[in-house]
Amino acid sequence: MLVAEREDEEAKALHGLARALAANAVRGVTEGYTKELDIVGIGYKAEVQGRRILFSLGYSHPIEFPIPDGIDVKVERRNKPIPEYQMTLIVSGIDKQLVGQIAANIRSLRRPDAYKGKGIRYADEVLRLKPGKTGK
Repeated sequence: MLVAEREDEEAKALHGLARALAANAVRGVTEGYTKELDIVGIGYKAEVQGRRILFSLGYSHPIEFPIPDGIDVKVERRNKPIPEYQMTLIVSGIDKQLVGQIAANIRSLRRPDAYKGKGIRYADEVLRLKPGKTGK
C-alpha cells in the first residue's frame, strides 16, 4: 500500500505514478501483457529461431531481431479474408513497458505504407490509405 507524505501537486503526481506502476506490475505477473502485430504484404514473413526472429520484409537482406529475456514471441499463420494478412506476431511478457517497446521496435522495421498498407502494423491499428495519383 502506498501512502503520500506530502500533499502538493508534484507529490500527488508521483503518488499516482507509483500506484500505476505497482498496479501494472501486479497485473503483469497475474495476467501478463500481449501485443499483436500483423505482417501485411506478399512475400513478407517472419520465423522464430531460438531467441531471435528472422524477418523477410522486402529488403535485399533478411533482418535478425534479438528477443530479450522476459519476452516471448510467437508467429502464427492466419487465414484472414484478405490474403495479404499472412502472419501475426504475438509479443507477450510480464513487463508492460518492455512488451510495448519490443512491439514498437518490430513495427519500426517496416512501418505500414501510406498507399498500399504493406508492412508491420498493430492488429488493432486502423490505417487511412492515401489515394494514388490520378491518371489523365
